[in-house]
Amino acid sequence: MILVRHGESHFNRRFSVTRKDPGIKDPGLTEEGTRQARNAAEIIASLNRTTRIIASPYWRTLQTAEIIAGHLGLPVHIETLVREQAAFSCDVGSPRSALSSRWPSFSFGELREQWWPAETETEEHIRKRSREFHEVTLAANDWHGTLVVTHWGFIRALTDERVPNGTVLGFDPLDRSVIRHERPQNAG
Repeated sequence: MILVRHGESHFNRRFSVTRKDPGIKDPGLTEEGTRQARNAAEIIASLNRTTRIIASPYWRTLQTAEIIAGHLGLPVHIETLVREQAAFSCDVGSPRSALSSRWPSFSFGELREQWWPAETETEEHIRKRSREFHEVTLAANDWHGTLVVTHWGFIRALTDERVPNGTVLGFDPLDRSVIRHERPQNAG
């Protein structure tokens, strides 16, 4: 399984400077975030093992997934289990109707119109969600070739890794081992 943290969002850019919530709901990618997503797509393509893409339903992850999917020629399936921990304004999502209108080729499955939580989530809640995703993935034995476009909080809860935007991680759900994948030096 490969985990990718979405590219830099407008929230990330402002928050990294002030360490204060800038009040941006469901932000999109910055120019740097788009570059990070393209870089992640190149890394993932070089691994030559992705067969499906799962993404969190936030705008920033969908934009990242769109770039990667375009590079790999794969469809995108939306999964709320891999969403961010609801703790900031950026974790207020966009309605399903707006998302499916913007990304009509993505598979939104049973996503509700308002799918994000109304209340702040605790650390235990995101850990519980990551355990549920882990258990479902293991039980279905369908993690081989799966790419998950997700968030800092979810990756941390699942792997104990704290990663910057655009990071590509190999994750083995059997032994919970993690490998950071980086762009080859000669890739430009």
